Amino acid sequence: MNSVSLVAELPGHDDRAWAVAWNPSRPILASCSADKSVRLYSYSSSALKFDHVTTIPTGHAKTVRSIAWSPSGKTLATGSFDSNIGIWEQENVGEDELGAGEWECMTILEGHETECKGVAYSSTGTLLASCSRDKTVWVWEVHPDADFECLGVMMEHSQDVKCVAWHPSEEILASGSYDDTIKLHIDDPTEDWYCFTTLIGHTSTVWSLAWSPKGSYLASASDDKTVRIWRRTEQYKWETVLTINAHDRTIYAVSWSKGRPKSGAGGLGWLATAGGDGSIKIWELTEETGSEPSIAHCLIAVLPSAHGVHDVNAISWCPREGMEDVFATTGDDGVTKVWRVVPGE
Repeated sequence: MNSVSLVAELPGHDDRAWAVAWNPSRPILASCSADKSVRLYSYSSSALKFDHVTTIPTGHAKTVRSIAWSPSGKTLATGSFDSNIGIWEQENVGEDELGAGEWECMTILEGHETECKGVAYSSTGTLLASCSRDKTVWVWEVHPDADFECLGVMMEHSQDVKCVAWHPSEEILASGSYDDTIKLHIDDPTEDWYCFTTLIGHTSTVWSLAWSPKGSYLASASDDKTVRIWRRTEQYKWETVLTINAHDRTIYAVSWSKGRPKSGAGGLGWLATAGGDGSIKIWELTEETGSEPSIAHCLIAVLPSAHGVHDVNAISWCPREGMEDVFATTGDDGVTKVWRVVPGE
């Protein structure tokens, strides 16, 4: 079995750290916290050395629960329990600054009635999604000069919406909720954004969602201690093809990487899971062909007590080429940690 090796331990938040996000185009890692701040770290991909470069005192009145980089890597969105979304850009960006310059709040997006739980940019960067305890999912269109227009408000969930995740290449938005369901949303050219299907199977809160790198599958993590893998069978139809009894307690986070390159067809990459039992688990997924297509899963690495006695709140694979085996986590201890999967002998 592989092992999980600690690359960097990045303390600094004064309260629990809720989320972590890798900048897709620049070597910057961001974390956010109940202390209302965002911390930015630069790193060298060759030496994997991480340095704190700046802390953004966001001005949010309450916890910063979620963060998301735009695909260009120039803009950072923050979702807060104060119900607002902050849009941040770095002033006078120099090639060597790597996040160290001043970050300015370009605009505040208002509309949610209570806590904003999740934010996510689409693959093109032209859309931003947000979700809230007010049971709604919003889609915002991104215009130049930090101008945002609300294109739709979906109110199909019956409870708190915990997370949103965009398909990696299509404008399909997934949302997970306290109502135990996952809803998929698209734009109707003649109408507004709407929910085109509801995925039912979990028996408790859906905390986290992750699309497969090619977008044919969706992973969901739940309070019912399982991870479900949903496969697209038709344009607007998805069904469960695998249920993993993954952890002993609530699974708060799931992230999907293409994994380390391997020979042979059918490889779907690596799935990382973490949550209330404090452990990190790495699963290798393989697509098996036959009369009924199926997915095989293999547990390839386990790390108990990743953040000591604390819950692990977020897990995220690095998107940069050559770093597919590197991921970051945050926990209730206020610490961000960076890890690498090390091949077993």
